[in-house]
Amino acid sequence: MSANDQDDHVAQRLRDIIQHRQLTPLFQPIVRMQTGEIIGYEGLIRGPSDSPMHSPLNLFKAARTCNMSVEVEHLCRRITLEKFAELQLPGKLFLNVSPECLVQPDVKLGETLGYIHEVGINPERVIIELTESHPTYDYDLLREAVRHYRAMGFVIAIDDLGEGFSSLRLWSEIRPEYVKIDMHFVQGINQDPIKLQFVRSIQEIAEKSGTLVIAEGIETDAELLMIRDLGVAYGQGYKIARPHAHPITTLPTDLRALLRQNSVTIYPHETGRGHEVLTASKLLRNVKAVSPEVQNNRVYEMFNNDPTLEIIPVVSHGIPVGLITRANLIDRFARPYLRELHGKKSCTLFMDDNPLITDKNTALHALSQIIVDADRHHLFNGFIITDNGHYIGMGNAHDLMREITQMQINAARYANPLTLLPGNVPIDEHIDRLLANGSRFCVCYVDLDHFKPYNDVYGYRKGDDVLRLTGRILSGHCDPERDFVGHIGGDDFIILFQSEDWEERCHRIMDVFSAAIPGFYSDEHRKKGGYISEDRRGKKVFHTLATISLGLLKVEPGMYGSHHQIATAAADSKKQAKKIPGNSLFIDRRLGPYAVEQPNDDDAAQSDTLAL
Repeated sequence: MSANDQDDHVAQRLRDIIQHRQLTPLFQPIVRMQTGEIIGYEGLIRGPSDSPMHSPLNLFKAARTCNMSVEVEHLCRRITLEKFAELQLPGKLFLNVSPECLVQPDVKLGETLGYIHEVGINPERVIIELTESHPTYDYDLLREAVRHYRAMGFVIAIDDLGEGFSSLRLWSEIRPEYVKIDMHFVQGINQDPIKLQFVRSIQEIAEKSGTLVIAEGIETDAELLMIRDLGVAYGQGYKIARPHAHPITTLPTDLRALLRQNSVTIYPHETGRGHEVLTASKLLRNVKAVSPEVQNNRVYEMFNNDPTLEIIPVVSHGIPVGLITRANLIDRFARPYLRELHGKKSCTLFMDDNPLITDKNTALHALSQIIVDADRHHLFNGFIITDNGHYIGMGNAHDLMREITQMQINAARYANPLTLLPGNVPIDEHIDRLLANGSRFCVCYVDLDHFKPYNDVYGYRKGDDVLRLTGRILSGHCDPERDFVGHIGGDDFIILFQSEDWEERCHRIMDVFSAAIPGFYSDEHRKKGGYISEDRRGKKVFHTLATISLGLLKVEPGMYGSHHQIATAAADSKKQAKKIPGNSLFIDRRLGPYAVEQPNDDDAAQSDTLAL
């Protein structure tokens, strides 16, 4: 069959579909994320089941190829509206409309309204959902079409935000009442900090613009709860319900209960602050350059007139060719007759003609490695910074070290570089989320006993191995979708339990740590159950093998007001745990902030202790 014959066959098949109305509407519920209430349905379409055009993608692709998009789309709308009315489905109907069909000059803009009146649906219940399939629009014409639909009582939604070619501009141009986030950014959001940030950003824009967000493609419990916790208004996806010819009108009880859980999800974290990559431009200092024609006497005067000036770059027609250092020039001119001999010669005579040159976009970590690998004098001379090969300024090693040090400090606040567990900032943020949500949770402050003398005797590398072991044990005995594990620093860790079996998990943590820790000692120390080392006063002291102390604080809604109060109370629970010999669990069951600051005999009766 030739290409023309094949096109004729497809066109005839489309005409048959239109003539015999061989399309089937399906409806997928859209729910309110905070309550589980079904607020409406998206109308979807399927072609004949015995045809490649059963898929809507193939159906509309064929319609475009045959210049029949308007006819096919209008039939889809009509059949969907008729079935929606026949089923008497509650809430709103999200009706898919392609922007290119809206702006066709021969489109009768009143046809959809006419269908609606025929089937008896209030136009205010119909959402025109714009689904893009082409990269460009006539925005002026589109705005006019949207204005026309709004004047008839319709509300506008944008489908697949973030997936198409121009959906963000479309949002800005037509200011829809709803935006639907493409499923790519929803699926796996509980494991991907970039997707989390994208959805969070869209939600923030939507709140400021008065737009309601719908998350598409929700398929798991974790995705459902993450979307809910981000404040997204509505959701749809296979986890909620699949598209069906006779869809549900209320959510199953277990799904409503899941959405109403008084808990918070665990945000995925990065093993560093990857949001901003600092580059050499951060180190840029404005240092006046000289051309190769400038004489050495002039350069000498520049150094002499400015005691803080250490380096002068030499630049020819914008391209750096060398560096002149104060020490080199002044040292040479201090020698007899050298100034008289060379003062009027080109400054290139005493310049370093192989300077270290880097582009402004070079990452600081990469620049640091370049300097380490280069000759030693570059560490003192500094480096030239260019933009596409042209001189723009200088940088020095001191500023580079300061920035890298600050980057490491900041990164450690967000993720501990040793265990890669979240650091202090995400710990505090998660506690604040739990408090704001009014969740019941348990704070478990974890600390290792006899760890500092172990570090002294076995060295910090062995100590790091023990800390990594501890991080793995804690993470391995927590529910990754409910429990948050963080590394405060050193041998201090924290678990924020939402799992109801937290006490059993704590016992397993102690058992596994107790079984694993002897493997980090020598045979001699294992047999003796410890070792002798000097304390800070130089006194010989026997230290047992390292043990783990867990101080646990139960938190009820309204009991604490901030992560600062939680930190203070949890630290006190840890102190109580460390008073118990061996692997220990101290559970503080008292109510109110700072409950263990002044323990007495009555208080002790309200706390549980266990030593293993």
